[in-house]
Amino acid sequence: MNTLITILVDGLTYASWLFIVALGLTLVFGVLKILNIAHGSFYAVGAYAAASFVAWGASMGWAPAFSLVAMLLAAVAVAAVLAPLTERGLMRFFYGRDEVLLVLVTYALFLIMEDATKLIWGPLPYYVSEPYGLFGNVEIGVQSWVGYDFLLVALAIVVGGAVWWGLNRTRHGKVVLAVIHSAEVASSMGVNVSRVYMLAFSVGIFLAALGGAFTAPMISVQPGLSVGVIIVSFAVVIIGGLGSIEGAAIGALIVGLARSFAVHVVPVAELFSIYVVMAVVLMFRPEGLFQRTQARKI
Repeated sequence: MNTLITILVDGLTYASWLFIVALGLTLVFGVLKILNIAHGSFYAVGAYAAASFVAWGASMGWAPAFSLVAMLLAAVAVAAVLAPLTERGLMRFFYGRDEVLLVLVTYALFLIMEDATKLIWGPLPYYVSEPYGLFGNVEIGVQSWVGYDFLLVALAIVVGGAVWWGLNRTRHGKVVLAVIHSAEVASSMGVNVSRVYMLAFSVGIFLAALGGAFTAPMISVQPGLSVGVIIVSFAVVIIGGLGSIEGAAIGALIVGLARSFAVHVVPVAELFSIYVVMAVVLMFRPEGLFQRTQARKI
């Protein structure tokens, strides 16, 4: 029983931050039709920025609770700086081009950002310890977990709910949905599609950076961080269905529980378990569990 509880809690914790990152990836694909290989790099930059912001706040003598605000501000800063540079300065020149070319462009961006993070922050790891002890420990049965892990679960719920509400219950969200269904028709009705692309790309980068910022206290922030994240994020959106918020949530939960089960039962199959689950899902649902219905072409 204790092992089952441990698997469930650890899987939910892992799924929470993964959902935030994958949500940004699936949002960018849904709106811009871009499979962004560089998404993991924005995650890594968010983690590095959070480490820098938290260290700066500590050096100023601010209270440890400020570290949470610092991590949020780090994600906002990453989106505010990198979104215009990336979308306006690079991606907009390739809209409507072949999908393979877009993948190659984002892969080139991924390589550039990998080297840029090493130039800015260096090769040594960073540690963000202040936020991790703010919430004490939580006892469940005979097991004890760090309270910060449950903050991530709450954050994932809030972020997922906010994105869903923004898309389905606001005027701007309706405009974004119109562009998702048909950018040409939306443009003919007076929608500024270019502005919608910029908005969606900015939110996608913010979500990636937010996931990186709030997982920074749980990991060692070091070069190569983005590689593993983008691979697992792709697994999530492929399982759930590209462009689906519900799919990202279910996909993250499936991947999180599969990984947690493997870690506690068959440790050598940790990464292998994720790909097995993805392969099984694709055997029966090649387009993912929640792929949007598409119009039939004649």
